[in-house]
Amino acid sequence: MVNVRVRTYPGLQQVLISFSHKHIMSLLLIHSPDGESNSASLHKCLCLLFFRVILRSRGRNYDTELQRCRPEAAPVEFGDYHPLKPIMVTDTKTRRGARKGSTSSSSSSSSSAPADPLSSMLDGTDPLSMFASEAPTISHSDLGRKRREKEEEAVGQDFEPWSSKRGEILARFTTTEKLSINLFMGSDKGKAPSPGSAVSEKVRTRLEELDDLEEGSQRELLNLSQQDYANRIEELNQSLKEAWASDQKVKALKIVIQCSKLLSDTSVIQFYPSKFVLITDILDTFGRLVYDRIWTMCSDPRPLPESFTVDDVNDTAKETCLNWFFKIASIRELLPRLYVEAAILKCNRFLNKSGIQETLPRLTAMIRGIGDPLVAAYTRAYLCRVGMEVAPQLKDSLNRNFFDLLGTFRQISGESVQNQLVQQRVEVPEYLTLYSPAINWILQCIAYRAPEPLLTEMMERCKKLGNNALLLNSVMRAFRPEFVAARATDFIGMIKDCDEAGFPKHLLFGSLGRSLACADPPESERLTILNEAWKVVTKVRSPQDYINCAEIWMEFTCRHFTKREVNTILADIIKHMTPDRAFEDAYPQLQSVIRKILTYLHDFSVLFAMERFLPFLDMFQKDSVRVEVCRSIMEVFIKHQVEHTRDPVILNAMLHICKTMHDSVNALTLEDEKRSLALLIIGFIRMVSFGRDFEQQLSFCVEARATFCNLEPVLVQVSQPHPFITIPSLSSIFSRLSLYLLSGQVALANQCLSQADAFLKAAVSILPEVPRSISVEGKLRSSESFLLDFINNFLATLLVVPDHPEHGVLYLVRGLLNMVQDYTWEDNSDAKVRVYVSALPLLAAMSQETYLYSIPKVDSNETLYGGDPKFLSEINKLSETLIGQILDHLKTLGRDESTRRQGALAFSLFGVLLAHGDLRNNKLSQLAINLWNLSHKHGYCETRVSVRTLEYIKHQALQPDMSHLTDTVQRLALQSRT
Repeated sequence: MVNVRVRTYPGLQQVLISFSHKHIMSLLLIHSPDGESNSASLHKCLCLLFFRVILRSRGRNYDTELQRCRPEAAPVEFGDYHPLKPIMVTDTKTRRGARKGSTSSSSSSSSSAPADPLSSMLDGTDPLSMFASEAPTISHSDLGRKRREKEEEAVGQDFEPWSSKRGEILARFTTTEKLSINLFMGSDKGKAPSPGSAVSEKVRTRLEELDDLEEGSQRELLNLSQQDYANRIEELNQSLKEAWASDQKVKALKIVIQCSKLLSDTSVIQFYPSKFVLITDILDTFGRLVYDRIWTMCSDPRPLPESFTVDDVNDTAKETCLNWFFKIASIRELLPRLYVEAAILKCNRFLNKSGIQETLPRLTAMIRGIGDPLVAAYTRAYLCRVGMEVAPQLKDSLNRNFFDLLGTFRQISGESVQNQLVQQRVEVPEYLTLYSPAINWILQCIAYRAPEPLLTEMMERCKKLGNNALLLNSVMRAFRPEFVAARATDFIGMIKDCDEAGFPKHLLFGSLGRSLACADPPESERLTILNEAWKVVTKVRSPQDYINCAEIWMEFTCRHFTKREVNTILADIIKHMTPDRAFEDAYPQLQSVIRKILTYLHDFSVLFAMERFLPFLDMFQKDSVRVEVCRSIMEVFIKHQVEHTRDPVILNAMLHICKTMHDSVNALTLEDEKRSLALLIIGFIRMVSFGRDFEQQLSFCVEARATFCNLEPVLVQVSQPHPFITIPSLSSIFSRLSLYLLSGQVALANQCLSQADAFLKAAVSILPEVPRSISVEGKLRSSESFLLDFINNFLATLLVVPDHPEHGVLYLVRGLLNMVQDYTWEDNSDAKVRVYVSALPLLAAMSQETYLYSIPKVDSNETLYGGDPKFLSEINKLSETLIGQILDHLKTLGRDESTRRQGALAFSLFGVLLAHGDLRNNKLSQLAINLWNLSHKHGYCETRVSVRTLEYIKHQALQPDMSHLTDTVQRLALQSRT
């Protein structure tokens, strides 16, 4: 803000000059009650009838006004006060015996405690307490759901649940071979018991129904694809729920038993892990239904507590629970009996305090009777999963299952398994990977919150088994990365001693690399670890296996080494993935490599200085993938590039990347995608600066304009050095208007007056081209509000624009108003007149001796004219014309009965007079009062705004030089709608 000195010129007595008596009389006739020109109306508008209107521009001291706007500092005595200190709330109690619906307070707060508005509103009653006192009824299903959620949290958030592994297993273990489902669903004929039959006969009947499972009808589905198989299993899951809901408990049990039998089928061995996932979903559903039913039986009449004991369970629930275990015990085959009992393991809580603790070892021992090692491994995995859910503290059962699993590894080399692999044409390494989900899960359960010495014990067991690669791989993935990283060198030695034929070493190094990506090994060992790992990785022949492992170790390299090592690995990746265009099948892994590099390398001068980085980008041949990679690079550049750059290495590389994104734009590209790409490219352009070397900056902008011609926002960004060429080529009319105005302002700031004049004239000349409606975010909207915003900005700029010596006084202001006059506005619109109202403050500001703002080294009209009377006379004439147009429009609105619009416009003009007029002039003061009355005549003016306006005038009247407003404010009355 500049210091200004203001005075009022004698010649500036008619900024708002006279208008004809005909105008005023017509206005009064319209607004007189019943259309009559009575004496009251004539007296009310006396100054409008017989005098020329004179708007005397009041003297403005902008610096003083600014000081008045600042809030006054009030001293605060802190004492015990603190803004974050809790408010003291005094409880109020309802008086006993008060009639219904009425309350009264029997206590009051002390004078030192601040009043709590909430307590007074609530009359002492806490709404949360009221809500809780209502004791809403909660259904058993809601209680069961909340109970299960609480139990799932028992193992902690850091334990990865089985549900997170389910999708990965289904996606990884697939097959193209045909599958089959064999179901022995038994006879559906029920045996009606004779009246008066004993309970023992009911039990015998149900046992006969279970025996019928193996003697009834057979249902076989053959030649199923993998998706068909999954759909059939899901149908069985739904059938289970429907049977349970219809109280056909025996049918539900039949479904579970038959599905469990399917887990003994390894005819398509590659699909077995996915089959296990699908069928155990049914077992989980069954176990949940049985437990919820028994728990509900115990919840009548009151819910069973979460930490209930056997003593809290009623006899009916115990009998039902025991009946379920008897039914399951009658299942003849081992595998379904194991699985179904494991599914309802949690129900032991209803029978015996130590039931789960006693059952887990028994079921663990029963698994030893399963002959197929793969089936036994997944059975142990399911038992461990259920055990972790119901009793995570019982680690002994987990350890026993794991040690039993280790004992079955010798079966893999046995004749039975080998014959099966030959028959199904499955190699041993592929077969061993089928064990991974089961072993990984069992080890995850064992390693959960386990002490570090347990890892040492596991490593010793691996050595005793001859460094079994499958086990070693699961150990590295199960234990905490910090434990593994601390023993990275030991693990590398164990990996070297593993048999390459049984389990590929690159998979072991991949698991080790995952741990090292999360935790750091000792600094002295890092280079040795990388060298040993890369010796194995670089020898992998399969491109897919190679890139899967290389992608993992790239993060370790970026975290701990320099660009030299990163560049070496990039070169090795290019060497392996280029032959036979193997990179086309590895785009996800290659993208992951890029993301990891960008995560750790933010210095783009270093990044682009690597010889192999740009050739690595060239492997992304697919358009969509290449654009996505370029986008990720640009996002990191914009986020981390803080300083402007002129580095030619960065500029050339980034221009290449931006051009790749730009060239992907075509006729089918969505507008959102274009906008997103344009913002990224603009972000790069804004970070390029050549300092005072304008020739270089201009050359860069010219190159950018030629390169990014398909994205209009980018053209806007680079158009500043040559706007006369670029701006007319833009399709958006408002983009052109804004850029012409912005270019004019930039030209003024650089003392280029002729260029500024040309830009502003160009903006005025295209105003007639503005359409009445434009498309905004795909919707057609009126352009009027956008045009008014632009014109107001334009008027604000004209204050500092000096007049051209050859074009007369205020020629730009006149040209703009002429365009506004000729523009085709919307019907029933006040926009044109609002422009006239907006122009009056500009004219008042131009009449000041010193302007509110100026541009250094640019002489505005305040300097050129120096308060010349002829200049002020031109301002007066232009103001007279505008006031005449405004009053004509007010008269028209009154004739058309558009009283709401008339009141709003009159209030706007009143605000202009109040802010810029010298209301010490009686005639001008009377005009302001009449406009106030006119705006409130029909009650459409918002009362809150009117009240605040009056308060502002009263506040201004307290200033020494504004005391004349005291009389004015007394004559301003509030009127409401009648």
